[in-house]
Amino acid sequence: MSHPYAPHGYRTVTPYFTVKDANKMIEFAKAVFDAEEISRSVASDGRVSHAEARIGDMIVELSDASDRFPPRSNTLHIFVADTDNSYRRALEAGAVSLYEPADMPYGERSAGVEDPFGNHWYIATFLGGEGHGYK
Repeated sequence: MSHPYAPHGYRTVTPYFTVKDANKMIEFAKAVFDAEEISRSVASDGRVSHAEARIGDMIVELSDASDRFPPRSNTLHIFVADTDNSYRRALEAGAVSLYEPADMPYGERSAGVEDPFGNHWYIATFLGGEGHGYK
């Protein structure tokens, strides 16, 4: 093979969100996680047929739901520099708390939210130590 099997900047597994309002999902990711929009393709009916955004060192893909591809919820664990700040920003952007920030025995400060699209985000900052495969 003369070229890589995945585009530059992509990981082997790339989260894909199918939501009722992809435009609002992109704005949520920007507001909470400082996402950088990479691309957005809009169909003739105005739906987002495909979009990509970078969150930290990861790319996520998303699109508007349709009859063929109904909305689905996902659960993601995301590392951030400041759990408390990202948690606060998520609530300000319309998320609902699943659990407040707390130091966990496995070496993370962690919080959980459900975004306005039904996705769960486990927001964490690594505190050091061992556990969950950390070395």
